[in-house]
Amino acid sequence: MPELQNTPTTLCDRPARVLIIDDERLICWSVQQYLEKGGYEVKTAASGEDGLALIASWEPNVLLLDVRLPGIDGTSVLKKVREEQPDVGVIMLSAHATVDIAVEAMKLGASDFMTKPFDLGVLERTVARLWENLRLRHMIAGFEASCRASSPDRRMVGETPTMRSLKEMVRLVGRSSSSTALIQGESGTGKAVVARAIHEASDRCAAHFLTINCTNLPQHLVESELFGYERGAFTDAKTQKKGLFELADGGTVLLDEIGDMPLASQAKLLQVLETKTFKRVGGTSDVLVGVRLLAATNRDLLQLVHGGQFRHDLYYRLNIVTLRVPPLRDRVADIPLLIAHFVVTFNDSFRRQVQGPTPRALEAMCRYAWPGNVRELRNAVERAFILDARAWIDLPHLPAELAGDGPGHTPTREDASARASGPLDLQHAEVQLIREALDKAEGNQTRAARLLGISRDTLRYRMRKHGLANGVE
Repeated sequence: MPELQNTPTTLCDRPARVLIIDDERLICWSVQQYLEKGGYEVKTAASGEDGLALIASWEPNVLLLDVRLPGIDGTSVLKKVREEQPDVGVIMLSAHATVDIAVEAMKLGASDFMTKPFDLGVLERTVARLWENLRLRHMIAGFEASCRASSPDRRMVGETPTMRSLKEMVRLVGRSSSSTALIQGESGTGKAVVARAIHEASDRCAAHFLTINCTNLPQHLVESELFGYERGAFTDAKTQKKGLFELADGGTVLLDEIGDMPLASQAKLLQVLETKTFKRVGGTSDVLVGVRLLAATNRDLLQLVHGGQFRHDLYYRLNIVTLRVPPLRDRVADIPLLIAHFVVTFNDSFRRQVQGPTPRALEAMCRYAWPGNVRELRNAVERAFILDARAWIDLPHLPAELAGDGPGHTPTREDASARASGPLDLQHAEVQLIREALDKAEGNQTRAARLLGISRDTLRYRMRKHGLANGVE
């Protein structure tokens, strides 16, 4: 699955640290060997005292803790860990498990409980789940901090190369003296967010930012909304009204879906861009304004020009600088970041403490094609809150198509075989994404890492972890 990025610590830059506290040497040795082959860093301790010392000095991410230990017992260690390092995932182990012991451990804050002897594969999947949960919590904490930041592009969530380039373009356009810019992208990609970021990056940020959607407004309403009208201009014009251009003087106006603007209105818009003046509907005197005009569209304006539906002179006047917002399917590695961003947003509005998606829910969300782009993803997270997601967002909270049968998902051969043998795990999703990236990059690790939005060193670590053949350096 995509590498989680932008966390406040370096959790994502190293493998998980697992500490085994158990006085049975054979168990410690066998679990350590198995987990180290999976790419984890593992240390062992034979007593509660030694384990607490290692926890303080080494700061593990996941703890495998036996209930019965010489000296301090496992439940006492668990209490101390929960007091001092509440984020650590703890799996309690016992060869003499009873319901009472398991219930007590869970009440004290254990993340899971396993009885000896246990299946090493099941144990590793449990460790992976706890590690993924920890990374998600840290990522959400990072977003809670970034939401309080003052950077103009803070709403533009994403760290993939295409998003970093777009953010740089926003900064350059925002600081420039150019009064126009064209923002292109599919529906739901966040064109209005980009426009707002440009406004906030400019010296106009203290003035108004006003938006009009050109799609559903007839010609006379488009003009009255943009330019205003004089009293008596038409039947219902009882008083004079200022339009968006006049109200936003000194600020920014966004014309959303400008490709749907009527041709007659396009002519008047061109006049405003050329002369900085306009006449209110029914008026005779010119109104002088100084606004930045941002135009957004999900249509091919040049094709509309060739079809006679869009003025060629207006197109070339708008097309001085074009910013292209990528579809979500082209920046899969940003999906966990966007989810975390929306979880923070809806935790605030719903007054919840949702941690994020479970690993299987995150896997499904990363594999889905999101034809509705970021807007669809935001709606899916909001839907989970409406369906009363509490600690975690899980598969039952998500739309049915995310399970793999909806219109946004194209099943692969691997999908079919995985579903036949049982539910997918995170490692399967990660391996599949790495293989797809290497295939697209023709084996070039540097290019594959760029496609995934991670560093080449991180990609190489993941390849070693999963036993994948080396690609081209």
